[in-house]
Amino acid sequence: MDLGPPPHRLAGGGDLPDPAWPSTEWPAGPIGPPTEPFRSQEEDEEAERRSTRRTLVVSLLAGVLLGTGVTLGVLAVLGLLDGNVVRVPRTTLAAAPTTTAPPDLPEGATASITQVAETAIPSIVAVTSLIDGLPSGGSGVVYSEDGHLLTNHHVIENATDLRVIFSDGIAFDAEVVGSDPLTDIAVLHTDRTDLTPIRLGSEADLVIGERTVAVGNPLGLIGGPSVTSGILSAKGRSLQVTADTILYGLLQTDAPITRGSSGGALLDEEGKLIGITTAIGVSDVGAEGLGFAVPVDLAVSVAEDLIADGRVRHAMLGIQGTTATEQIDGAEIPLGVSVSSMLSGSAYESAGGRLGDVIVAVDGEEVSSIQELIADLRMKRAGDVVVVTALRQDEELTFPVELGEWRE
Repeated sequence: MDLGPPPHRLAGGGDLPDPAWPSTEWPAGPIGPPTEPFRSQEEDEEAERRSTRRTLVVSLLAGVLLGTGVTLGVLAVLGLLDGNVVRVPRTTLAAAPTTTAPPDLPEGATASITQVAETAIPSIVAVTSLIDGLPSGGSGVVYSEDGHLLTNHHVIENATDLRVIFSDGIAFDAEVVGSDPLTDIAVLHTDRTDLTPIRLGSEADLVIGERTVAVGNPLGLIGGPSVTSGILSAKGRSLQVTADTILYGLLQTDAPITRGSSGGALLDEEGKLIGITTAIGVSDVGAEGLGFAVPVDLAVSVAEDLIADGRVRHAMLGIQGTTATEQIDGAEIPLGVSVSSMLSGSAYESAGGRLGDVIVAVDGEEVSSIQELIADLRMKRAGDVVVVTALRQDEELTFPVELGEWRE
């Protein structure tokens, strides 16, 4: 699926309507002390009163906090080198949890935040690296007992000297198994074998307003992962995180997360993984309580491809399109995706699709906007056959489409 730089293209092309995308950055800032002292609460309140506008930006969770003038990042973890293992001083390990998780909760049971934390913390790691010679990092999640970890693409992009630090303070060198910029998911591998994989949930079971728990390594603070809580604020969010990168189908939460938490875990009230934390919304006065995560179903789908093949064969429909609407009693209602152009020989054209079609469903699932269509196709792979439902001159048609492969 070709998403390209704005104007955005869907599956080989497709201009999106001109939404008011927030300004964005995707920093991977240095590790070190703040460049200026933290402000007091009174100074923060005065700064907010002076501000005449609040510009919302989307900020990925590794690097420099935007809009504050304070450089924040993953703090250096000091230890004694021993082969590929860093042994942290005993004073650091004293309060750190072990990698042995408590027994799983009964299926469907609602846990306290304490229980969720006890279950999840052994499965969370800090990821440190060098980017352009400067220390940087984020978080990660233990995916399998054989050493595979999930994190974000932007955490490890252009990184060298990758290392993961487990919740007990022990660190191992890590290698990149594969990385996918379109979904911001990467898979790492370490040689540690006594790991506790995170329990997996599903986006399908999520309800807006239910409790969420975020676990990561904000600012790389020594002493193990940090735990915060909130609710699931929304599903299906689309965010432009760089000039040419848009993430689709994200979960939104108000659980406090911050720099260094990229690649960490967003959990449901049973302590199961529901997303990989990726971005936050901040303004000129600080964090806005907007956190975003890649849904677990998508993260796992991408991870399995990366582990098996080292890459993801993203699907390509081969159309350009915009969100179509219809007027009913004076209201403008999203209807589907109007096909404005097609690549010659594309999957959609080869299946009998035509210009002017309005795609309203894929595999029986309604599609009301181009963002929904892109998010749905993210779960598909090149060569998959999907059943497309489209409106053509007041006639509803259903036909199979064998998806092509997206190429940069």
